Amino acid sequence: MPAMDNISLPGIKKFKSGKVREIYDLGDKLLILTSDRISAFDCIMPDPIPDKGKLLTAISLFWFDKLSSVVENHIITTDIEKYPPELKKFGDLIKGRSMLVKKCSIIPIECVVRGYLAGSGLKEYNRKQTVCGIKLPKGLKSYSKLPQPIFTPSTKAESGHDENITTGKMVDVIGKETSDFIISKTMEIYKYASELSLNKGLILADTKFEFGILDNSIILCDEVLTPDSSRYWLLSNYREGEPQENFDKQFLRDYLETLDWDKKPPAPALPEKVISRTREKYIEAYERLTGGKWQ
Repeated sequence: MPAMDNISLPGIKKFKSGKVREIYDLGDKLLILTSDRISAFDCIMPDPIPDKGKLLTAISLFWFDKLSSVVENHIITTDIEKYPPELKKFGDLIKGRSMLVKKCSIIPIECVVRGYLAGSGLKEYNRKQTVCGIKLPKGLKSYSKLPQPIFTPSTKAESGHDENITTGKMVDVIGKETSDFIISKTMEIYKYASELSLNKGLILADTKFEFGILDNSIILCDEVLTPDSSRYWLLSNYREGEPQENFDKQFLRDYLETLDWDKKPPAPALPEKVISRTREKYIEAYERLTGGKWQ
């Protein structure tokens, strides 16, 4: 089947459309459908990455299953035979790239946890010796492991960049009890996932989670621990202070940085070798994490 960048389910009520996902409203449930679109610098690329949506879905499901003893999640089923009757006619279009989930009230906070110094955190550290306002020791290098993982929340932006906030501001927005719970669960999940990843030969440098409220309980939602929401590095090649081998969109970002492009739409077309290599990165992440072979 060709890459799926635009997916439409005629007759099914659209709940929300994101950079990568299409979400459909089924009353007390949602259908999350993951396309093969890829974005970088907040721009959707004109060329999709074949199988990306299925790979992201499979990786999320692997982690939701592993984490079920740590925190409840929103998954109902991914078996299309158990989907509502009105969805079954879409068959192969949604198979392998969709999740039927509980409809929750999403907590408007991105729960970011960082175990290593990278990305925007590295840039801030080099300027102020802080990450999201949290003071860190002197002498850390690019990609250094932090003395301990740190929780750095941000607001959830409907478009553009999320905005980093303090935990104090988070408490102002969602309350102390909810804040304490999601901080605790975020750190617990990161500890569990980073240890499992290390056993698979990968460093989980940082990641982000979303939580929702259903029947007065807080549960894990959205995608989880995929290369789109997490920064994975190859353990065997890890060297503090040196560039890392990534299993996310970094390969694409690095390519785009070589172009004379202002990082505003429209995004440039991607050469076949970049599409192919990006797909290979997602497949390798899936195979390393799950131990399975991508078919």
